[in-house]
Amino acid sequence: MATQPDDTKPTIVLVHGAWADATGFDGEIRALQERGFRAIGFANPLRGLPGDATYLADFLRSLPGPIVLVGHSYGGAVISAAATGNDQVKALVYFNGWMPDEGENIQQLLEKYEGSLVGPSIRPVPSTGPDGSEGADLYLDPEAFHAAFAADVDRATSDVMAAAQRPWNGAAFGAPSGPPAWKAGIPCWYLLGSEDKAIPPALQRFMAERANATIVEVAASHASMVSQPEAATQLILKAVEATAPAVSGI
Repeated sequence: MATQPDDTKPTIVLVHGAWADATGFDGEIRALQERGFRAIGFANPLRGLPGDATYLADFLRSLPGPIVLVGHSYGGAVISAAATGNDQVKALVYFNGWMPDEGENIQQLLEKYEGSLVGPSIRPVPSTGPDGSEGADLYLDPEAFHAAFAADVDRATSDVMAAAQRPWNGAAFGAPSGPPAWKAGIPCWYLLGSEDKAIPPALQRFMAERANATIVEVAASHASMVSQPEAATQLILKAVEATAPAVSGI
């Protein structure tokens, strides 16, 4: 049972990535609420890095007090950009997350390492933007979703995830990152999924080590927050404890 949020604790904002939504954080949100945290599953627009990061940054400024930001997959790139210049953000936590440096894009990073099943699994659908421009929304083939995204999640659950997936705008692949918050001294934690078939584990480690993140490795697919909710929750709590040692009741 969730308890009333404790105002002495930071707000935990969880940001999902592509082909997912905030319900993927169900296990973490429940566990955090039970511990008295205010946990928010943020609705990431998935329209492109600059706009998504601005949207999150605006939302963060509406929150009082300290914030711990959590990002899964592409959500990692979004939190890295959105937290820049925000003194309320005390920690960044990544679940199998993208951490591009300034000027880098996700496509460049992905091309450096082999082993991702995502490329062949993407199914583009033509889309028209609000300004009339033509583009494409990227979906994962439902038949490939389990193997590429959530191989250690039971098949019935991953089939629901595939059916409910939210598309990622194709422009996001090549959008360069702005200055990342992890370069500005905000401490980072990283949950590395050693069985990830979307972002190769070696690429995860490269990004996490470059950012001087505290790495916890788990035998998990790309959907680590679904298959390993306890490990994911504990990593958030470690970040809270390390950045706010005076907070009790964790």
